[in-house]
Amino acid sequence: MTKTKAKRIGIFGGTFNPPHVGHLIVAQHVCEHLKLDRVYFVPSYISPHKRKGEEKLALHRSRMVRAAIRNNPVFATSDEELTRRGNSYTVDTLVAFHAQFPGSRLFLIIGADNYPEFHTWRNPLQILQLATLVVMNRADTKISVLKRSSRDKVRFVAVPKIDISSSQIRHIVRAGGSIRYLVPSEVEVYLQRHHLYR
Repeated sequence: MTKTKAKRIGIFGGTFNPPHVGHLIVAQHVCEHLKLDRVYFVPSYISPHKRKGEEKLALHRSRMVRAAIRNNPVFATSDEELTRRGNSYTVDTLVAFHAQFPGSRLFLIIGADNYPEFHTWRNPLQILQLATLVVMNRADTKISVLKRSSRDKVRFVAVPKIDISSSQIRHIVRAGGSIRYLVPSEVEVYLQRHHLYR
């Protein structure tokens, strides 16, 4: 990570296997809604909540994220979790960001589908001390909040409903179909060049 003067920093983690236009649209929406100075996309090395084996494509996933966000000056990529290796625990990433950007306010961006399991994450209370939790809540989704004492640390942001998933894209590629308009053109070219998911 490179140092920045940004004071309101969004942290958007995930496997990004591959990154797609849905990731970019919701990140931009949250960025504008919360007036963030920077949004860091943080590819995980090994996500404790996802299937194993993602680490084999870690470098490719990071490079695809960089390609996907290249034209947005507010978006950036952090290889914090890839460099750390092992299981990618969000609390460790937030500690690292605090050290890198002292005085900045951190916003941890997660999907509504991850929120019900948030209490099972490693040190969820410490996460809420380190960052404001931003839940990307689709407008048609009803969702309860955490304990009353934690409400001031959780923000719900309604984002557009985009039915695109990385697993869907991988399936299309394996089947020989077109992923045009599902991923940025730079990501499509990268996938073809490196024969990923085939």
